[in-house]
Amino acid sequence: MNNLISDQEEEDRRLKALAEYRILGTKPESCYDDITQIACHTCKVPISLMTLVDKDRQWFKSKVGFHKNETRRDWSFCTHAIKENHPLIVNDAFLDERFVNNPLVKGDPKIRFYAGFPLKNSEGNKVGTLCVIDRKPGSLSSDQSSVMELLAKQIVSFLELRKRSLNLLDALSHLHHQDGILSVCSYCREVRNKDGDWQHIEKYLAKVSNIRFSHGVCDNCMEKHFPDVVEVWSKTEVCEK
Repeated sequence: MNNLISDQEEEDRRLKALAEYRILGTKPESCYDDITQIACHTCKVPISLMTLVDKDRQWFKSKVGFHKNETRRDWSFCTHAIKENHPLIVNDAFLDERFVNNPLVKGDPKIRFYAGFPLKNSEGNKVGTLCVIDRKPGSLSSDQSSVMELLAKQIVSFLELRKRSLNLLDALSHLHHQDGILSVCSYCREVRNKDGDWQHIEKYLAKVSNIRFSHGVCDNCMEKHFPDVVEVWSKTEVCEK
């Protein structure tokens, strides 16, 4: 019983992570389409899919050689793939009892060979797969598998970038809806929140969004606060010329 509860909790976390990308149902994007094209060429197969596994369906954000936008989850090879900690390779579906009677094997696209590489984010949630498919039995070389793993990681990077961008837009929208005005100190540039407290802009945004920050020093501040460093840099540049 504990395992069943644990599995359900894991699935709930996985679906929550997928929802945070807000990508289901969106239009094709070249960054993902380029990857599925590369996957096809690398593995020398006619079909490649970027599959996102929703509650009751698998939806294809990007597809090569397949015309449907989604299929039922209970038909999905990818549902099996996201349960694995390594790629799922099915060399011949006719010889695998899990898939021999699958509608996607018996009917379009007539899958015989399948290789699915989980799209796993930093929290360990597997939201889908990058997969390649052939209508005849097949296999992947170690080099092909390595490329597919790198492509799957690149997809996750794009998804994470999308989520951060959406969070930033949400934060800016939140600021806009506070009467359309954000109170900023004219001297120290701290921001006043809705409770009337003053705090640094980073602290403020951290509370109203998931934005993370990196730090540097702009040219003007370098000249103002670190003139000695600027002087050394300038002399170094002159010497190098």
